[in-house]
Amino acid sequence: MNSPDPLADLYPPIEPRHTGRLRVRPPHVIHWEESGNPDGIAVIFVHGGPGAGTAPFCRRYFDPERYRVIIFDQRGAGRSRPFAEIADNTTQELVADMERLRAHLEVERWLVFGGSWGSTLALAYGQTHPERCLGFILRGVFLFRGFEVDWFLNGMGRFFPEAASAFLDFLPEDERADPLAAYYRRLTHADPSIHLAAARVWSNYEDACARLRPRPGDEGDGRSALALARLECHYMRHGGFLREGQLLAGIDRVRDLPCTIVQGRYDVVCPPVSAWELHRVWTGSKLVMVPDAGHSALEPGVRVALVQATRRFAESQG
Repeated sequence: MNSPDPLADLYPPIEPRHTGRLRVRPPHVIHWEESGNPDGIAVIFVHGGPGAGTAPFCRRYFDPERYRVIIFDQRGAGRSRPFAEIADNTTQELVADMERLRAHLEVERWLVFGGSWGSTLALAYGQTHPERCLGFILRGVFLFRGFEVDWFLNGMGRFFPEAASAFLDFLPEDERADPLAAYYRRLTHADPSIHLAAARVWSNYEDACARLRPRPGDEGDGRSALALARLECHYMRHGGFLREGQLLAGIDRVRDLPCTIVQGRYDVVCPPVSAWELHRVWTGSKLVMVPDAGHSALEPGVRVALVQATRRFAESQG
């Protein structure tokens, strides 16, 4: 007897119609896939992290009869190669990759759907290429301002002290005052015994803080966590390759486009204040504050709100 689908409030699982690799600026090659209706509304799924990569569930927020669903793994993430590579890995390069992919797939305009870091990249892309966007659905907003990075490193522990203690206790006592620098040295170290161990601890820290009801961390060999931890740390070290406050300051570039923001009320990784501030400056945006959810896109209330948002957008397109 088949067990019930734990994600039954999403659309049913589907397989991609096409997959491919797109060679971008060397040494990077990005993996992409396309599913759903080839004549439907084009939507680009922008994953989080950076470094998290995509998974089959990412296709399931969209009605496959109405949407042409395009998913890709950003530089260094998932099935893109080289794996966990930080060379030439910047926000500006990722924006350029998205535009290359759009042209490669002959998409005129698309809906941009992104969560967490994916909301950052979605906004950066939209403000660079507003004429290529139909609108936005954003989840767990992160604007890569200095206080948001500091909160991730030093603030989440106020709600999850056990996770924060494990995160800091991994480091020698004399390095704990600057955990970002300390983890960066380890995550970029050539020795796998050093960078994999650090990646596992970093990833477990984030995972423990990402849900209203935390689940046990992954105690595997750490390789699956390497891209996430190394790339997150790399981007944090460089302020997301954005000017402080850049994404709020640039909202006039996309103000006339529709946007739905889905935010967990108890999101500790990306505190709701960023979603609220984005909503306040983006006249006409819709903010859905999910009352019983944390950060994860797989929280039940967040799943439902995202599906409702994609359904409403499809209906608005006729």
